[in-house]
Amino acid sequence: MKKVWIIVVAVLLVLGGFMWYKYFFVFAEGVKSGYLNYANKKGYIFKTYEGKLIQEGFGRGKTGGLTSYEFEFSVENEAVFKQLEENSGKQFDLHYKEYNGAIPWRGNTKYVVDKVVNMK
Repeated sequence: MKKVWIIVVAVLLVLGGFMWYKYFFVFAEGVKSGYLNYANKKGYIFKTYEGKLIQEGFGRGKTGGLTSYEFEFSVENEAVFKQLEENSGKQFDLHYKEYNGAIPWRGNTKYVVDKVVNMK
């Protein structure tokens, strides 16, 4: 019986460690600059704040054509979202955190914007 408990605890610890690494470990932080395309609140069960930043410059598309750089992100803080929503179309420098996975109540993307660094 003691062996079963040790195995159960070990499995729970491994599972907990994986969940923390996948959904709560900050893989990267940085700043992205560009023009805010949209900021909206959406979702069926969990209403989350989402947005898209169009960055300057062009890259090669999958079919050989040119595509613009787009940065899709989620926002947890309502005050940050309101600032984005009220200034759609302006140029922003956004500080973000990149996680290894998305959680439904945090947002649809693994990129979470936590503050506006600069707005022009």
